[in-house]
Amino acid sequence: MRERTQVANAVEGVRAIEAGMRDNLELIELAEAEGDAQMVAESEAALNQVMETARRKRLESLLSGEADNNDAYLQVNAGAGGTEAQDWGEILARMYMRWAEQHGYKVSVIERSDGEEAGLKSCTFKIEGLQAYGWLKTETGVHRLVRISPYDSSARRHTSFASVAVSPVIDDNINIEIEDKDLRIDTYRSSGSGGQHVNTTDSAVRVTHIPTGIAVACQAGRSQHQNKAEALRLLKAKLYEAELNRREEQAAKEHGEKTDIGWGHQIRSYVLQPYQMIKDLRTGVETSNAQGVLDGDLDEFLEASLALGAGRSRS
Repeated sequence: MRERTQVANAVEGVRAIEAGMRDNLELIELAEAEGDAQMVAESEAALNQVMETARRKRLESLLSGEADNNDAYLQVNAGAGGTEAQDWGEILARMYMRWAEQHGYKVSVIERSDGEEAGLKSCTFKIEGLQAYGWLKTETGVHRLVRISPYDSSARRHTSFASVAVSPVIDDNINIEIEDKDLRIDTYRSSGSGGQHVNTTDSAVRVTHIPTGIAVACQAGRSQHQNKAEALRLLKAKLYEAELNRREEQAAKEHGEKTDIGWGHQIRSYVLQPYQMIKDLRTGVETSNAQGVLDGDLDEFLEASLALGAGRSRS
């Protein structure tokens, strides 16, 4: 049913583009015959919108990866630097949540570890909606912030780092086998909001996959059982993502290409002082509308990364 819905939406989108072009071209022809300049202008504006929709649909058609249609887990981790870095982690998490909400995706927090004074040390949330992973997968990497720190009494400029990791939520028909002997499970008391029950019991769960060193945590559920189940789903997603990355790296080696996969790769720089500029270091896309981007206006960066990845695949 999910695949059927995806195909139906794609067909409906193409038909809507065709109808929009046909109807507005006919209106322009009629308006020109009647000398109605206002109707011509309105129809031309509508045609431009149809062209933008077609461009977006073309990009969506590039989301043909194995897990591109899946929901996504997105994790933000503040780098070294104390409160300044933790505040940057909070800003990044808010940016992605805003983007998801603007596109009609459902967002739910899986785990959050607050900073001592402000911001967060880490945060993991699930983004549910069509092609959520496909759109966000290229956001994995290190994000760099340059600004005058509001936490520095001397008003000096600081550089902070935070890492983002995006993993696909795997379908039930994908079998990821994990042996109990390979797991270390720790429980601890949840932090932050959640009510008296959450804050007074060891309901939060951290699961570590010993062979790979991958660790995940969940504290959103009211019970330890719920959190363990969600943490295991998140762990399977990360193991699945690691396998997808391994295949991509192998394919790149076979074609003599360099690959940028990895947490250590810096992908974007956000400069807020002394001037405002956000630049993607992979695609070269940049904008001076820093506040708009931090409020969730990420499409220009996501589309450029998607097109770049598709170009590499074709080559």
